Parts: sequence; structure tokens; C-alpha cells
Amino acid sequence: MDIDINKINIRNVDLEDISLMVQYRIDYLAEMQGKRDDAFIKQLKIDMNDFIKKGILNGNFFALVAEYDGIAVGYGAIVLREIPGDFNRSTYLEGDILNMYTIPAARRKGISTLILKQLLLEAKTMGITKLALHTSKDGEKLYRSNGFSEPLFPYFEMPLA
Repeated sequence: MDIDINKINIRNVDLEDISLMVQYRIDYLAEMQGKRDDAFIKQLKIDMNDFIKKGILNGNFFALVAEYDGIAVGYGAIVLREIPGDFNRSTYLEGDILNMYTIPAARRKGISTLILKQLLLEAKTMGITKLALHTSKDGEKLYRSNGFSEPLFPYFEMPLA
């Protein structure tokens, strides 16, 4: 796909965009984790649609879509959470960046960079104090070049399911 990066339009995701955003998320998961059976995918689509719709409506999910000639070529989102504070602030608003995805035909043209930069501007406007994300090896350069680094404090996780 021949893309003029200057003609990319980035806008907020609305409720009509959710099903395509979910499909792109499933495409991403298939690339990273392999294919799953149709029954599993059908239920996953329902669950993801519900999650994103509820998040948009209650304000704890914010997403952007990049369009080129009216075609959605990429997405990026932030899931928000408020956490208890410390001696500096009574509460903090933190976010996790996810659903960063560019369709294969539009990759390596700067679309994810445009989406990420706009997400970062929106995060600052919203008063988010910290963003976190998981990344693939392909995405690591993008995030490091935009100021992401290893956590200041040790970070551990333990899968419970």
C-alpha cells in the first residue's frame, strides 16, 4: 500500500469503530500467538466489543484510529485506572497503552509513531501521570525513541490464571 504519511487522519475512536478495532486486535493476537478455533474467536469478539464499549462509555478507555483514504490503517488505545497516591498526591491516574496495531500493508511508514505521539498528547491533557505497555521486539524501538524505558522501581508480575 502506497501511503502519503501527510494524508493520514487521526481521530478518536467512536462506537461505530469498535468491531473493526476488535478484528484488528484479533489479527494482532493471531500474529503474536497463532490461530485459535472459530468458537473461541467468536466469543473473544463479543467479550472485546463489550469491554471496549463499556470503557468508552465510562471514560476509562480512550482510543485513536489512523485513517488513509477512509480506510482504518492503525489503532492505538489507553486503558485508564485511578490508583491511591502517596505523600506527593492523594491519587494518580495511570494508563496502559494497548491495541497499537497497523495493518501489514501500511507498516513501516510512521503510522504507529503518529498514533503514539497523539496518544501521549492526550494522556498529558487527561492528567495521566504514568503510562506502561507491553511490546513486541518490533515495537521496542518505537517506544524507546518516544521516552519509554524500564520502570524506575522493580516490577514483578505473577499470572494467576
